[in-house]
Formats: sequence, structure tokens, C-alpha cells
Amino acid sequence: MTKLSGWRRFAAVLSAGFALLLAAGCETTPAFRVSEPSSREGTVESIVQDTVQSGNAAVGTIGGAVVGGLLGNQIGGGRGQTAATVIGAGGGALVGNQVATRQNLVWRIGVRYDDGSLATIQQTTAPALRIGDRVRVTANGIELLRQGPN
Repeated sequence: MTKLSGWRRFAAVLSAGFALLLAAGCETTPAFRVSEPSSREGTVESIVQDTVQSGNAAVGTIGGAVVGGLLGNQIGGGRGQTAATVIGAGGGALVGNQVATRQNLVWRIGVRYDDGSLATIQQTTAPALRIGDRVRVTANGIELLRQGPN
């Protein structure tokens, strides 16, 4: 087995750490979410902008602490190494928690279907809709229905 130099070992641990933080922080809401199996038509009754948490805070905190501790353990020796490990774990936990609890904007669109039922469609892009618009909701998204001349 080949022994890695200090810098190469540090780079390997740093790369693994960033991968763990990225995996913990990238649990995002889908761009469009609707559980409708088929196409339905209705009228937009409400459009509300909201925020949702992007990930699991516990996973981010624990993952960050592990990565920070591993990185800190690569620095120095003896008591200095122990101190660096503890400081790295604390800093990593803080960063991991911040990444995991990041807030994302979503829009919740209330649609009253022609049969009288109400549905809420959530998406991460601003809708090009207004209250009162006629829409079709499918598993692929929500689309504005063109109205004929009045």
C-alpha cells in the first residue's frame, strides 16, 4: 500500500468532505410536484409564495462534524492535532447545519377543478398565471388554457 504525503492525504479528505456536505445539502424540493394521475382542468384560486427547508438539519450537522473532524485531524500533531480536530468538528457541524437548513422559495397554486374539488400545486419557479386563469394540470405541470374571444 502506498503512503500518501500529508498534502495528498489532506486533499483526499477535503474532497471526501465536500462530497459529503454536498450530498447532505442537496436534498431539494422538486421543480414541480403534483400527484394527479391524469389531466384535469380548473380555475386558479390562489397563488402564494412560501419558503421550504431544503434538507435535514441533523444529517447536515453530523456530516459536517465528521468532515470537519477529519480535516482537523490532518493538521499538526499531539495536543495541537487534538485541538484542530475538535475545532474542525465544531466548525464543520456549523457549516453543515447552515447548508442543510437553507430556505428555498416555492409557489403554491390553488386550483379549483371543474368537479368542485380543490388542489394545491407546488413549484419552484414563479408561475406565469393569475387568479382566475383557466388551467390544465397534468403529471408534467400546469399550463394556461387559451380562452377564445369574448
